[in-house]
Amino acid sequence: MTLEPLQVALLFGVGLLAGAINTIAGGGSLITLPALIFLGMPAPVANATNRVGVFLQSLTATHQFARRGMLPFRQALLPVVAACLGAAGGAGLGVVLDAQLFKQVIGGAMLVMLVLVFAKPKLDVRPAQPAWVQAVAFFFVGVYGGFLQAGVGFFLLFALVGLSGWALVPANGAKSFLVAVFTVPALLIFVFSDLIQWAPAAALAAGSSVGAWLGTKMAVGWGPKFVRVVLVVMVSGSATRLLGLW
Repeated sequence: MTLEPLQVALLFGVGLLAGAINTIAGGGSLITLPALIFLGMPAPVANATNRVGVFLQSLTATHQFARRGMLPFRQALLPVVAACLGAAGGAGLGVVLDAQLFKQVIGGAMLVMLVLVFAKPKLDVRPAQPAWVQAVAFFFVGVYGGFLQAGVGFFLLFALVGLSGWALVPANGAKSFLVAVFTVPALLIFVFSDLIQWAPAAALAAGSSVGAWLGTKMAVGWGPKFVRVVLVVMVSGSATRLLGLW
């Protein structure tokens, strides 16, 4: 797919915004996926192409959180293994699903995420649950992340804080680390299925990496309020368009 300069600039800007949003809370793919689809990509191709930026921004954020001492890697081993196993199965489903149905699934998922943004569920640190409970939860989060990715950061934060007993700030770092690792098997499946458009992926990934770097600096300031406003406006419009409501 050949891009015009304006399209490159648009994808870079969308990636910048999404990278910051993903690092602060989650949900950046709720912006990047519709952007790729509106450029004319079939939904499965957009879903696969989006993962290049997701991987690079997650690596950037992981590095920044680790530098600040907010990422205990050893504690994240169980969630990583379980999520990677789930992500491989989810990505396989994303390869075989009908393109039109996939577009509707994306629109529906975006509306569900919008409800979460409005509801603002409270994240309370709870005692760590048994290892098998955590493994099952992270496996299914991985399935969703491998399949669609959009909004998976919300589910990861809920699992890390509510099931694994992480404090919110290190949980944010662990979320980036988890996404970076479980995106690898999904990305490999999409590469071997020849679904990735590399030119749009590169433009989006460049913006996403810069956005992730900025997001780590914004995470304790005005970031959460900014995320909520942007997601409500952009996701509501994109989701209703994907569902054919206008």
